[in-house]
Amino acid sequence: MKGWVTKRLGDVCERVTVGHVGITAPFYRDEGIMFLRTQNVGKLGLELDDVKYITPDFHASLTKSEVKSGDILMSRVITHTVNCALVPNGLGVANCANVVLVRPGKAVVPEFLAHYIRSPLAQKHLLDRKVGSAQLVVNTTVVKEWPVPLPPLAEQQRIVGVLDEAFEGLATSRANAEKNLQNARALFESHLQAVFTQRGPGWVETTLEKVLTVQPQNGWSPPAANHAASGTPVLTLSSVTGFVFRPGKLKYTSAKTDPKARYWIQNGDFLITRSNTPELVGHVAIASGIERPTIYPDLIMRMNPDPAKAVTEFLYYQMQTPALREEITGRAQGANPTMKKISNGAVKSLPIVVPPISTQKAIATQLDALSAETQRLTSLYERKLAALAALKKALLNQAFAGAL
Repeated sequence: MKGWVTKRLGDVCERVTVGHVGITAPFYRDEGIMFLRTQNVGKLGLELDDVKYITPDFHASLTKSEVKSGDILMSRVITHTVNCALVPNGLGVANCANVVLVRPGKAVVPEFLAHYIRSPLAQKHLLDRKVGSAQLVVNTTVVKEWPVPLPPLAEQQRIVGVLDEAFEGLATSRANAEKNLQNARALFESHLQAVFTQRGPGWVETTLEKVLTVQPQNGWSPPAANHAASGTPVLTLSSVTGFVFRPGKLKYTSAKTDPKARYWIQNGDFLITRSNTPELVGHVAIASGIERPTIYPDLIMRMNPDPAKAVTEFLYYQMQTPALREEITGRAQGANPTMKKISNGAVKSLPIVVPPISTQKAIATQLDALSAETQRLTSLYERKLAALAALKKALLNQAFAGAL
């Protein structure tokens, strides 16, 4: 790469430091000087929805972490990605905490460096050198010693221009794909809602337990001490989460089992998660694809309708409607705000509506077709989003290999 040189980042930056660590809620105010934290450094730039503030006097005492336009903030505490954000002009006076503050020198175009940090090559270098036990962090020594490829300033600016233009187009394509994805799901949910609110003759209001021959029953979770790499398969909670049955979501147990016990799952069983986050509790699915004796766990309930009163697929779709979802989440309880449980009794007494069996079968068939089309579109748009993400990585790789 003609004209490119490799420099240690610390040698071409005015400052590489960590914003103050240990500054917590007691220091925050409702207004004052903007105080940027790891939470504000997103994948695509600064995210200011949850910004904090400190007093001007406290800001004045934190001189090493004052933020200026053109600075780059890197997430210090990391998981799978080192996020970075370029501080824009017009942000105003600001300070930062628990992020790596990088102030490029005159030989570095800030936007060029921000693009480089997001490149797969740079991400691998930083993630391979993360340190820590309870929390994994980016060490400032690693950042200072980091060998960074730098072309002349004019070439840096050209690369930034090319990438900015390309990424603007990718962002538009991504937004369109995400909108189409949302529209596909919204169309299905709208039709689902209409089916169960615009009822015809012969519809009867009742409760779930009155159409079941097998009432909701918890499964069995073998002791953790018997978890094994192979043995008897046990469904996990995620096998039902998302209103899709996933027979491959399993763990295994070496615990002794009883062939006559009621915790064995059968294809066609109607399942509901009895514990999960408030948004995911009470998801339903119909078991399918079970090829060997498999246990369903304590956090899932199994039930089956009377064929003369209700069609399983009809109940499956009805329990996804906004009205039933609101009823289910409203009945879920628990002191932990992030994990709720719904009881067998609460499930049995859920209010449902049932038309004649022939109508149920017709509705289920119609919704099966619409669901399949929605899933096809969802898969199509998700693949497009994945392709756009891959293209962005490829462009970044080309840019910093001098091939753009």
